[in-house]
Amino acid sequence: MKIVREEQADLTSLLKVTVEQADYSAAVDKTLREYRQKASVPGFRPGMVPMGIIEKMYRKSVTAEQAYRAATDACQKYFEDNKIDYLGDLLPGDAQQPLDFDSGVEHEFVFEFASSPEVGFALSTKDKLTRYNIKVDKKMEDSYRANFLRKFGRLVDVDTVESEDALNVTLDNASMNIAEAYVGLISMDEQGRKPFLGKKVGDKMEVDVNELYKNPAQRAATLQVKEEELGGIDPKMELTITKIRRFAEPEMNDDFFRMAFPEGDVTDQAGLKKYLLGQIAAELERETGYLFAADMRAFLLGKIDLRMPVEFLKKWLYVINENRFSPEEIERDFPPFLEMMKWNIIRKHFMTTLDLTVTREDALQEAKNVAMAQFAQYGMSSVGDEMLTNYASSMLENKEESKRIYEQLLDARVIDAVAGLVAVEPKTISADEYGKIVEQHGAGA
Repeated sequence: MKIVREEQADLTSLLKVTVEQADYSAAVDKTLREYRQKASVPGFRPGMVPMGIIEKMYRKSVTAEQAYRAATDACQKYFEDNKIDYLGDLLPGDAQQPLDFDSGVEHEFVFEFASSPEVGFALSTKDKLTRYNIKVDKKMEDSYRANFLRKFGRLVDVDTVESEDALNVTLDNASMNIAEAYVGLISMDEQGRKPFLGKKVGDKMEVDVNELYKNPAQRAATLQVKEEELGGIDPKMELTITKIRRFAEPEMNDDFFRMAFPEGDVTDQAGLKKYLLGQIAAELERETGYLFAADMRAFLLGKIDLRMPVEFLKKWLYVINENRFSPEEIERDFPPFLEMMKWNIIRKHFMTTLDLTVTREDALQEAKNVAMAQFAQYGMSSVGDEMLTNYASSMLENKEESKRIYEQLLDARVIDAVAGLVAVEPKTISADEYGKIVEQHGAGA
């Protein structure tokens, strides 16, 4: 077998692979024998079809398949032996000539591939990035405490409507009457709540149910009809308040702490405050970490001007998607794809040069963190390690979920490592200031 590489423009190369009969004949004979065992030909018992008939039926197609396989296997070995890092896949070359599998025994396959660009640059403390820290104020602490306690509190009847109350109402017009409908002010904006504030049980008001329940599915459920029937309903109705309920925090007693913290690690209000501050700090660290990671990624993509084989990658996308997308569609969606490819190259460079790794144990711990956050959303603040481990393990068995977790860990490894090579300036700001910065980042994306 002979392989010749011809370098082209824009990081692409042709590989011309000459496959001889000795390179594929054994595989062809083996495959034909397997075909014979399975072939169903009228007049012959299974496994007893004469080899001559099998060869006449299948030798050409099997030869083409095995010769091609020998060629692609040789290309992969060529890449490994020559330590060639390439992008995408091998593609059939445009210079490929017709092949004669009827009488020819030597076949030249032509493939095209693109080499990954080299990453060459230097980082130093002259490179500066800002790492924002959000200042915890009393408003944030009170809000977090209220949301946490809401999981363990209760609703009590009150006389007058305030901004976060839950209302039972009757909706009525000439065509329908709905008793005990629910209106939750906590999910409304300030403008939506305003007409209800100060109302009492028995008070009536005119409402538009299309505005009151903006989600069609929720509106249909409330009115006890199918979604497709909503168009025929008069949305103007009279609303009568029948019950006003308000969340009341649980009493800070032993029963509450045993229920909220069954492991016994929090037993009083001082411990609760410490726990909540720890949760806030962890959440803010994750939040600001997302922005720092985005800033670091943008910095590296801007600093490392990778020369990419753009036209090859567009061609590759068209081929691997089997013509499901037009060239125009690929062109439209290409910029974010190219940025992702560049980032993968940069990430791989740092993983290699800085000797960074992500182990199965790392992935399992990250999956546990994700699982714990999911449990916390349902009010389960303490989960046994065995249950957590089993849940995390099942997450890693899911191919897509596992890939996402590993991708996040790879990004984190690189960003943490590169942060130690540049100057990172911490800056503490308020939550409102941070929100404006995030908004500006979104506007510039």
